[in-house]
Amino acid sequence: MLRHLGYEQLPHLDAQGQELSHSEAKKLRYSQIKHDAYAIYKAPDWEEAIVALLVFAQKWTDLEPDAVRTFTKDFALTLSFYDFDESIHSLIRTSNALERLFREFRTKADEIGAFPNEESCLAIFFLVSRRDHAKHDRLNNHGE
Repeated sequence: MLRHLGYEQLPHLDAQGQELSHSEAKKLRYSQIKHDAYAIYKAPDWEEAIVALLVFAQKWTDLEPDAVRTFTKDFALTLSFYDFDESIHSLIRTSNALERLFREFRTKADEIGAFPNEESCLAIFFLVSRRDHAKHDRLNNHGE
């Protein structure tokens, strides 16, 4: 969605009433629409997420029609994480963790060059996933 921002009708003043440059106004628009979109996914349940989406669309459609159209296309599919227990919503509502794991594996695979067999590939993938899991454990246990 953020790649489809047209940056039409940008604000000229910030929250404190200070004049904004064009690049500052674009950053502000980007930040505001991103904040409002993320708020949808923080809703406690599917119904409230839909209400938040309607509010989002009403607020942003006139200013950023292409971005809103892209964001709302097949939107219900992005709420499928609500079908699962609330305790794992933060883990499954985005694919960022999975994308990061694959990126780390590709980096390691590029360093190796070529795997001599399937088992060596699976071993590296296992080690990369274990390292990622250990990082998350360390972050989650920090301060306990």
